[in-house]
Amino acid sequence: MARVAVVEDDSWMREELMDILQKEGFEAVAITDFHDVVTQIATLAPNLVLLDINLPEQSGFEICKSLKSKGIGPILMLTSRDKLQDELHGLHLGADDYLTKPCNRDRLLARIQNLLRRFAGQPDLIDGGSFSLDPNTFTLYKGSASLLLSANEGKILLALVQNRPEVVPKSTLSELLWGTDQFIDENALQVNLTRLRKTLRQLGLENEIETIRGQGYRLRGQEKP
Repeated sequence: MARVAVVEDDSWMREELMDILQKEGFEAVAITDFHDVVTQIATLAPNLVLLDINLPEQSGFEICKSLKSKGIGPILMLTSRDKLQDELHGLHLGADDYLTKPCNRDRLLARIQNLLRRFAGQPDLIDGGSFSLDPNTFTLYKGSASLLLSANEGKILLALVQNRPEVVPKSTLSELLWGTDQFIDENALQVNLTRLRKTLRQLGLENEIETIRGQGYRLRGQEKP
């Protein structure tokens, strides 16, 4: 069952959308607290986001941009703003489709199904805060940019993301890289961390990893979702 996050501040419209989606067999989840919407959606991990533009705390445009920077989508903007410049702006920010309200029920469902088909089979990305990571291929995404990490780089970054904000001990990383928790070489792990930091720098993420002296490493300034 596909999960759809509905971000709509008009309670009447929100309930109508929820009713339409639920009757079609979707797991519809409404966002009703408009503070830090991006974090709420990231936690829900929906298959699709139905996003209004005129919202109380933050505009749908800003939310769309933040979601896309985290690799979250697809996003269908559903709004009463019918000007071409609004539609183009939304699409430029990464929205995958754009519909104006009031919208025909069947047209809305057709657009949703089309987006779900387009995005079916794409990897589930892990949210790293300011980036996303494909845990299967170790592909790193930030906004519209991406790059492929080496196996060791990917294992280290995945461990840091999955354990944030805690420190990951050197022994744990040693086990991941070399299959033993006995630290093999004082410099070997450092060399791999240095390579990962250089790779992250290519996407402007050079300060993501923090060294905790005598303990290990962690993602800097991260909070668990």
